[in-house]
Amino acid sequence: MYNTLLALHSLIRWLVLVSLVFAIVLAYRGWLLKKPYLKFDNSVRHITATVAHIQLVLGIWLYFVSPIVAYFLHHFSTAVHERTIRFFGMEHVTMMLVGITVITIGSARAKRKTTDAERFKTMAIWFTIALLIILSSIPWSFSPLISRPSFRAF
Repeated sequence: MYNTLLALHSLIRWLVLVSLVFAIVLAYRGWLLKKPYLKFDNSVRHITATVAHIQLVLGIWLYFVSPIVAYFLHHFSTAVHERTIRFFGMEHVTMMLVGITVITIGSARAKRKTTDAERFKTMAIWFTIALLIILSSIPWSFSPLISRPSFRAF
């Protein structure tokens, strides 16, 4: 089960990133070019938040079955000093929770705005902040600190 969850979590990361970048581009385009906020724009906002929440559920599930996290929790005093263990036991989960929270707040606020420009502006700002938080906390394959494969096999 752990390996399947890990592969799914790794795969859905790309859906989160693609949908988030697409929503951000759409939001800046709509805001700066004063476009009307269409049903499509609202669907993109909603789908982006939904994909992020699916990733959150998988991530929380993975957190509770991960041997790395189990080691972190059972050997906290020593594990907190080990970069890789601390990253997955504490840093990654915390920053991703913050990132998803920012997406959720941004999506909810954009939904409640009354003008098209306000909706796009709210989406653009909140989703951009979330993207930066998320990008900073992904264990990229090219990272010298915490390196994991970009794609995992099932």
